[in-house]
Amino acid sequence: MSEQNDDDENWLEEEALDVEKSSEGNNKWRILIVDDELDVHAVTRLALKNISFKDQDIEIVSAYSGQEGFDVLAKDPDICMVLLDVVMETENAGLVLAQRIRDELNNDLVRIILRTGQPGQAPEQKIIVDYDINDYKLKTELTAQKMFTCVISSLRAYEGLKTIEANRRGLDKILQAVNNLYQLDSLKELASGVLTQISAILNFGTEGVLCVMRPATAGVEEVPMVIATIGQKITLQEQDLLPDSHPWTPAILQVFREKKNLFSPIVDVFSIIAAHGQQFAVAFAPARPLTALECNLLDIFCDRIAAAFDNLEMFELLKTTQEATVIALADLAESRDATTGGHVRRVCRLTEAIAKELNALNKLPPKTHTNFLAFVGIASILHDVGKVGIPDAILLKPGQHTPEERVIMQGHALIGETVLAHASASVPGVSSLSIGAEIAGGHHEHYDGNGYPRGLKGEAIPLSARIVAVVDVFDALLHSRPYKKPWPLADVLIYIKERSGTQFDPDVITALTNFLDSEKPDWIIAEGH
Repeated sequence: MSEQNDDDENWLEEEALDVEKSSEGNNKWRILIVDDELDVHAVTRLALKNISFKDQDIEIVSAYSGQEGFDVLAKDPDICMVLLDVVMETENAGLVLAQRIRDELNNDLVRIILRTGQPGQAPEQKIIVDYDINDYKLKTELTAQKMFTCVISSLRAYEGLKTIEANRRGLDKILQAVNNLYQLDSLKELASGVLTQISAILNFGTEGVLCVMRPATAGVEEVPMVIATIGQKITLQEQDLLPDSHPWTPAILQVFREKKNLFSPIVDVFSIIAAHGQQFAVAFAPARPLTALECNLLDIFCDRIAAAFDNLEMFELLKTTQEATVIALADLAESRDATTGGHVRRVCRLTEAIAKELNALNKLPPKTHTNFLAFVGIASILHDVGKVGIPDAILLKPGQHTPEERVIMQGHALIGETVLAHASASVPGVSSLSIGAEIAGGHHEHYDGNGYPRGLKGEAIPLSARIVAVVDVFDALLHSRPYKKPWPLADVLIYIKERSGTQFDPDVITALTNFLDSEKPDWIIAEGH
């Protein structure tokens, strides 16, 4: 045996050196020695001195009992390898710690190398089978070269597991982010959500902006428009054109031209191209250069987001088509009663505003469908669609109705409900037609049960109908009709409030007054007041 090999075999007998101070940097491989013998710590440090792996040095952390080792691992999840003695404060302290690391700390990544000077206390075959450890070594067989091999192979295995875990977490975040984003029903909300989720995927705060390329029009070239921003330092305004003077503009324009991602010292820009042809660019300034893993994850995320933008485009198309159909039906009914003017359109806007105010006040019923806020406004346009079945002589009568005529006039509620319920049957789920049927049949019901056509009471009346009941009367009193002059706003509010709890839902009246006080909308009073 050569002199060098003799030195390798006898390294455990060499004099231990002073313990080196730990570096404050966190870009080192952190190895924990758990052993109750001081000499083992010192000599292990000597053996691993000046060893590096993938340009990262090794940092040694020491613990002198099983409990102390557990405490270190509980506080420091970045320990990548444990050199663990078996016999310490008890004969099986090391085995207990190995089991606690896996079961209590749920740490399946750290590599555990069991070292023992008393193999009889822990037979290798039994230990390897019964405990989740990664290697078993006798202290007497660990030469410097074998220690080096053991450490490097363990670090390589740990790095591979960390990469797999990082990919798994990143993909989990992408799946969660995409699922959340698919639930958003406006381009602005979707764009803001994309920026927020990118920050979450990268796991650090970032400044960012999402732009869409506005199509060219007559005499105007294509130009990026800002949809959403994130971060305190971003000075861009949403819905504005991207200014030429902004430092990110050249990079964003380059991505729009080349339709591929771009990484630069000041900004990273990802390209998103939806199937319907619309092009988006996500620009952000990360706190540090992105790793290859992060770039790959963002590539996957952007691919999925392209589908989300396509989904939103289809949703908007269907919603627009549905709105056009609803408005056409309302116009058909309104064409027979020209004196109502823009009544149904004001009812639409005010119904939507009150529904949002109820939501802000947490007054929506717990089981309210997610589509309610999206559809209740447009559905309210159909509240009087049943008037198409009322004879002109009664519908257009300028004076008061006789009792017989009033009964016929009241029939428009059930007519409208029946027509819309039949139409909504062909549309699965909650739609503007199904909500419209509720409104048509219930907006003349009274909160105390004295309304028509069924005499429903309180929350038995659909919320959509309770809202429109207030809005319909509010707008009718505020504007002229063949049988009355317009009322002043103050008088209308007095009339509405006096009927709180009898004719009208008190929560809806509160939402109405809150909206009028906070927003002071000028559109509630149109020509003819």
